[in-house]
Amino acid sequence: MQERHIRVAKFGGTSLADAEQFKKAAQIIAQNPDRRYIVPSAPGKRFGADIKVTDLLLSLAKKETDRMQVLDDIFARYDEIIAGLDITLDLSEKRKDIERALASDIKHPECYVASRGEYLSGLVMSKLLGFEFIDAAEVIFFDEKGNYDPKTTISVLSKRLSGCPYAVIPGFYGAMPDGTVRTFSRGGSDVTGSIVARAAGADLYENWKDVSGFLMADPHIVDHPRTISTITYRELRELAYMGATVMHEDAVFPVRESGIPINIRNTNDPDAPGTMIVAHTDRTDLQNVITGIAGKKGFCIFIIEKEMMNAEIGFGRKVLSVLENNNVSFEHMPSGIDSLCVIVSEKDIEGLEKKIMDEMMITAQPDVIRLERGLALIAVVGRAMKSAIGTAARIFRCIAGEGINVRMIDQGSSELNIIIGVEESSFEPAINAIYRTFVK
Repeated sequence: MQERHIRVAKFGGTSLADAEQFKKAAQIIAQNPDRRYIVPSAPGKRFGADIKVTDLLLSLAKKETDRMQVLDDIFARYDEIIAGLDITLDLSEKRKDIERALASDIKHPECYVASRGEYLSGLVMSKLLGFEFIDAAEVIFFDEKGNYDPKTTISVLSKRLSGCPYAVIPGFYGAMPDGTVRTFSRGGSDVTGSIVARAAGADLYENWKDVSGFLMADPHIVDHPRTISTITYRELRELAYMGATVMHEDAVFPVRESGIPINIRNTNDPDAPGTMIVAHTDRTDLQNVITGIAGKKGFCIFIIEKEMMNAEIGFGRKVLSVLENNNVSFEHMPSGIDSLCVIVSEKDIEGLEKKIMDEMMITAQPDVIRLERGLALIAVVGRAMKSAIGTAARIFRCIAGEGINVRMIDQGSSELNIIIGVEESSFEPAINAIYRTFVK
């Protein structure tokens, strides 16, 4: 019996922005018959000032929006794609479905409307390729709390795909137990592709975008950063969490459990090998110790001091209980003998600053508590760092050489990353200094 090889190919919004991009995707799919299951996103921007289809759909929820005009714009765009592909597909009934949803009292109407971009792209791609169309609402499920339900999904989806050699499954959405549509967070088509890859028992999950792989740093900060050839799931997770946005950070979980590699590829440069994301790799380049650099602005620090804090059982719990009671999560918590720093997102505590500090003072009774703003966090990530002596010293030396003050240091126990905090004004210079120091 001949072995069945399977690739899942997910195409992002810019890869499907217009008819020409759809054609490029179709050519890529046709080049390898192992590309059996296709996950499309909604059309993205065609040019700088353009608006993504998903953003147009989300605008329909705003009262001041001229809904008929927005729907005209959305369906004119799909009609233009259909005409450019020279296929026959009438979407008029699909528009009426959206109009009825907007006028009804269905649960989560915003999810249903937002999901229609991927749904319509799926119909177009299915017609273009001649593949079966599988509505994601029939095979991807959420529980009653709106959380993804992997057990039900994998069971139903695996059975469906086993009898379907080629199919298009729209990204970004699924269904609640009552049948209403539920979406993942933005960029969730990446997650759908990962789910389909696991359910299909794929050999490879290809994620086609408008970049030739995962870059070592943000190209808006560092000029022409190198592409990462191989990265582990854990490294990707660390970088994605800290702001590297090539791929949705939750997309690694479904495939990681089955050890399915992910290949980030460029629709506009299909011959480029891109970046391979794997569970483990023995490839370690000690000349280039780090895998990547990522970071975010918009953090603040609660600085808490108390004599003999280290001897007080439960002190940290008392502090964190205040954040929990105010529905605030913390990013990092470096500490000293008599001091504790809790780093949180500024937007998460907006309007709650005084309340949180007052409650911390009552609950933990510190000697001093103060709040400092304007912090940026930078993560330096690399599986080779634990084998390279002096990595942290090199980071601090190069930053000091730029006259930048480090306000916080935190190194994970896995030795996979080092996180530093700097003033927001020093964010870009610090990233450039680190990149110049470590990338040969």
